[in-house]
Amino acid sequence: MQNKYILASILVFLVGFGSMAQGDTPPPPMPPPPPGLPIDGGIIALFAIALTYGIYKTFKLSSKKGS
Repeated sequence: MQNKYILASILVFLVGFGSMAQGDTPPPPMPPPPPGLPIDGGIIALFAIALTYGIYKTFKLSSKKGS
């Protein structure tokens, strides 16, 4: 009976040692880059163009209405 416990202890020790001998796991893959394009570059120009077009259309509509 004593030999079974010694054999079981040695077996558990060797299994643990063998599992540690496998080495480190590889690092996880890098996450993908964020989708889409940033809108902060031309937003001021887009706003200026929209404002200019709105003023132009308002002026053109008010000049037609006044004639």
